[in-house]
Amino acid sequence: MAAGSYLLYQLLHCDVERLQMIAYVVGDELSLFDKTTKTVTKYDEGTRITTIVKGISRRGVKGYIIYDIAMEGCNPPAGLPCKGWGMIVVTTPNEGNFSGWEEQSTSLRIVMNCPDKDDVKAMCVCMKRNEPTVQAGYMKEVECRMDKVGPVIRYIFDQRAYKGRIVSCESTVDKMTLQDTNYYTVLGTGKMCGNYVSDKLVKVVRVRGSEGSELPLNALISSHFAELTLCKLATLMQQRDFNLLILAIEDDLISKALEDHSSFAFLSAAFVKAIIPKLRELKITANAPPHRCALRVCPHERPFKPCLLECLEKFKKKINIEYRVLYKPEAQNFPLVDGFFFSDSNPKTLVGLRMTTAGEHHTTTSTVRQFTECLAAYFNGWEEFSEGLSWEMIYVQHADSTPMNEWQRCDVVNSDNVSRAEGREIAAFWEKKVHQYQVSVSSRDFPREEAL
Repeated sequence: MAAGSYLLYQLLHCDVERLQMIAYVVGDELSLFDKTTKTVTKYDEGTRITTIVKGISRRGVKGYIIYDIAMEGCNPPAGLPCKGWGMIVVTTPNEGNFSGWEEQSTSLRIVMNCPDKDDVKAMCVCMKRNEPTVQAGYMKEVECRMDKVGPVIRYIFDQRAYKGRIVSCESTVDKMTLQDTNYYTVLGTGKMCGNYVSDKLVKVVRVRGSEGSELPLNALISSHFAELTLCKLATLMQQRDFNLLILAIEDDLISKALEDHSSFAFLSAAFVKAIIPKLRELKITANAPPHRCALRVCPHERPFKPCLLECLEKFKKKINIEYRVLYKPEAQNFPLVDGFFFSDSNPKTLVGLRMTTAGEHHTTTSTVRQFTECLAAYFNGWEEFSEGLSWEMIYVQHADSTPMNEWQRCDVVNSDNVSRAEGREIAAFWEKKVHQYQVSVSSRDFPREEAL
């Protein structure tokens, strides 16, 4: 976000009587801004910054130091700031960049959020201000990149840099080993992590603590890489350790926005056990006979490992259907569900998970058809397996959302991929064969003592 440049701009516009000098340090380079004479002096690399600034301070000149850590592992000089001067250190979340300096100074840590979509939208408008006809398309393209690699400015505005970042991050996930999983224990905590993690797959966000205080929290960089990372961690870590990790990032998984990767919470036995009593059946009519959901009847059939389903255009070979596997589609526009698993109950059951904040989430016959076509494209023997298969939909909402109370319809609509007769057949199947449930969840549904 060029925080150092922004701070410099603000200080240059500060009252000259209160602040006469600004030292702007980037790595080994020092620029001295004299607001009284309105001049800038640049010093050669290797110049002793402490000597220069202390000499100015002894003359009674008031100033401020912006120290931008450009080289990892290089702490600011121990003698800074000097008398009458303030100082701010701009750095990535790596304690190796400032811990030595911090110990001898009375400094306060400030966490700065990454740019959000509104910030990026403003940048796009500025960049394409003379091309209003291409602004909307450009903003959409940049937002798509941001959804993939996260809010990292240097990678979302340049196609070449973006592609390189994708390859680099995916390689980091693919090459992850059991020993590497130790780096990711910082997720869901305020612990500073080395650049190995923070530079690729983790970001630091500001959260509000008790009594209005601000705390840092390590979160996954984007929904796309969250799914890749969590799937990889689940294959490498012991079940107990992975459950504890899920508990640590509960607020990232179950947030008011219900992030795309929140279905991973169903991998936690403690979470599933906590929500089973809260599952509420949505009946098509008030006097319809009750139906106990598969999770309530067979809680041991919950998913215990994830499987990320690549976008169909990249998918190479069909896979066999497995019970107790949380299938998580990579495609953001995947039809009908955000994730699903198969329960080896009686009858065998497909359990679809849909995360929503809305009070209703109806679907269409076209969407249901697209869903079954996707399953046929992903799985070997889908046609035979689907015979006699029971369907359940679980609509997961945050406790603060408008609760879903009514049966969710499957409307017959005009569509190129579904004829009118087929549409009526799918709608009839939805009414007779699909059982629906709603559950409101919060971080309280993660009882930590039962994760061990």
